[in-house]
Amino acid sequence: MPRALAAIGFDADDTLWHNERLFRMTEARFVELLSDYADPRDLPARLLEAEKRNLARYGYGVKGFTLSMIETALEVTEGRAPGYIVRAILDAGREMLAHPVRLLPGAAETLERLAGDYRLLLITKGDLFDQERKVAQSGLGEFFSAVEIVSEKTPAIYARVFTRHGEGPARAMMVGNSLKSDVLPAIEAGAWGVHAPHELTWTLERCEPPKDAPRYREIARLDELPDLAAEIG
Repeated sequence: MPRALAAIGFDADDTLWHNERLFRMTEARFVELLSDYADPRDLPARLLEAEKRNLARYGYGVKGFTLSMIETALEVTEGRAPGYIVRAILDAGREMLAHPVRLLPGAAETLERLAGDYRLLLITKGDLFDQERKVAQSGLGEFFSAVEIVSEKTPAIYARVFTRHGEGPARAMMVGNSLKSDVLPAIEAGAWGVHAPHELTWTLERCEPPKDAPRYREIARLDELPDLAAEIG
C-alpha cells in the first residue's frame, strides 16, 4: 500500500534561512536617510504602499524592494532627492544581494533526516538570480530533487509542481513560514500545508491560519517536521 505522503515542498526565505531581518535592517537605514524630509514614523508605511503598487511590475525580492525605496524617496522629497540618497539606496540593495546566507536552526539536519524517505522540493518565489545564489550558498541544494523559483505561489502552481516532481498534491506537503503563500494555496491545491512560523514575517504575507482545514498543521520548530511527516505518511 503506497504511503500517504511522497513529496515535501519547502519554502526558502525565513523557512530554511534568514531573510526578512535583512529587509528590516535595510528599511531602518532607508528611514534614517530620509528622516530630514518626512516623519520617520510614516516612512515604513509609505514604502510598503510603494511595494504593493510595484509587486505586479517588479515581483518579489531585493531588486523590487530597492526600486520601491527609490520611488518612495522621490515621492517624499517631491522629486528632489539628493544624489547621495539615491546612491546610498542603490548601495544598500547591492549589499543585500551580496549578503551571506544564514541557515535557520535545524534546517540542514531536518532535510538530511527527510531526504531518504521523501522526494524533497524547494519551491520559492523572488528574483531568479538572487534565489539561485542563495540556494547555492546555503549548501542545501543536494537535498532537493527539484528547485522551482516561481513568480507567485498559487494553487495551480502547487498542483503543477507536485504533479511534475511527485505523485500529485494529494500525496504532498508544503512547509513554510507564510500562511498566505506557503500554506493556504497548497491546501487549496489538495496538499498538506504546514506552517513553520518565523519571528519576522512581512506584512503582506500575514493572514489568519486555516485552523479548521483537515490538512493544516503547525510546528514550533523545523526539527519537529520529520515526526509529523511520519505521522501523516
